[in-house]
Amino acid sequence: MPPDIGDQIVDLLPRLRAFALSLTRGPADADDVVQAACERALRAPEKFAPGTRLDAWMMRIIHNLWIDVYRKRRRETLEDTTDPINDRPGDDGRALVESRSELARTWRLVSALPEEQRSVLTLVCVEGLSYRDTADVLDIPVGTVMSRLARARLRLADELSQTDISATRTAERQ
Repeated sequence: MPPDIGDQIVDLLPRLRAFALSLTRGPADADDVVQAACERALRAPEKFAPGTRLDAWMMRIIHNLWIDVYRKRRRETLEDTTDPINDRPGDDGRALVESRSELARTWRLVSALPEEQRSVLTLVCVEGLSYRDTADVLDIPVGTVMSRLARARLRLADELSQTDISATRTAERQ
């Protein structure tokens, strides 16, 4: 095993968990899939090709585990991840509530995307992977990455604008 691969994986854990959370939609399942991916990577470090991106390799392991084990257990719950302990005195409560509401609404819309679009959107827009690296992680052609990403972005934009129009009409009626 390369001497620092374990340390590098530890450094990646927050990003790996965020990616897993985007797939599983639940913190417990995300933790389970990240743990399984870390175990798999540490048991077979020789499968990592030196000179390539460790984050992409780990995310591919997570994605494959999700397909193999967890995909059948999809659930549509959204857990509130806000932490009242981190609320600071003096914060504008209304602005904080509005921003958290907007974030929750966006997360619900992202969670409602088909898994294929959600994975691509998360890897490109949240993790910052290139289209090529995303294609490698998901084992799909680059053109498919671009197509899925475009469809995900269009769907989100459409849903967000529809929600805004609805809210405006409701406010005008009041």
